[in-house]
Amino acid sequence: MPDRTTEALWYVGAGCAEIRNEPLAEPGPGEVRVRALYSAISRGTERLVLAGRVPTSEFERMRAPFMGGSFPFPVKYGYSTVGCVEAGPAEMVGRIVFVLHPHQSLFNVPLSAVVALPDGVPPARAVLAANMETALNAVWDAAPAGRITIVGAGVVGALVAFLCGRLAGAQVTLVDINPARAELAQKFGVSFATPEAAPTDCDLVVHASGTAAGLATALSLAGFEATVLELSWYGDALVPVPLGAAFHSRRLRLVSSQVGHVAPSHREGWTHHRRLADAVALLADSRLDALLAPAVAFHDLPARLPDILNAKNGVLCQLISYS
Repeated sequence: MPDRTTEALWYVGAGCAEIRNEPLAEPGPGEVRVRALYSAISRGTERLVLAGRVPTSEFERMRAPFMGGSFPFPVKYGYSTVGCVEAGPAEMVGRIVFVLHPHQSLFNVPLSAVVALPDGVPPARAVLAANMETALNAVWDAAPAGRITIVGAGVVGALVAFLCGRLAGAQVTLVDINPARAELAQKFGVSFATPEAAPTDCDLVVHASGTAAGLATALSLAGFEATVLELSWYGDALVPVPLGAAFHSRRLRLVSSQVGHVAPSHREGWTHHRRLADAVALLADSRLDALLAPAVAFHDLPARLPDILNAKNGVLCQLISYS
């Protein structure tokens, strides 16, 4: 029988969220109980979830690990939580772990679902692991080299720029309509440009702005036989794609990337868990703290969500504190 309760954030209607109390049993064999320290809002995806804009065709594919309810509403959604193991195997008790879990104060998950944080990765920064996994998979999909441009300096786009900036010989530019993102690019050791000043004839363009205008910019920057890698997900929106002009004469490749499957280049020998552990380890760089917004208290989330998810507020990764 459940001997305690937990609190979880639920999206209950278009633009509405609430915190619900739920019973929580003791962890079973092979499980750990985790008390959340931090989680993070995935602003692009959770904005679409809160608005009820997940297409019916994607209801099953868009289910997050340990999600509660069903689309469109009510749903317990999210996939970026860091916490402390309170119960389970003795060697795990007291360990700080990352879990792909919705926003919830206390929960049980299989031991196989947690990734222990290595030395050098503090709990608050570790909430970036899910986005880093997406960025890492995108880099594997793209096999980047030469002149690389990333359009859209949100969290995923910035992380792709961060990873590409580590490649020997790569010329990396982060492009965004907000000139203030130049400071972020500088921290990550890559160039910055607004769309009108962005480099052209690129070998690879990664699009992560989540807008039709950004996709058009990405296509315009690609050079002969270049790849445009699309990372944005638009939910139920119909997005115009400019395939006229020089799209065919430049023999461009427009390719999707999505974290649900390990990139074909790494599918042999790489599990989802191994990829996630690799993403967590990549967070051992204090420059990544520039992506984190000051923490919002978990209990304040229902009231704060409209502002957090407002695309114009400049927030990158919204940190949530459970203390």
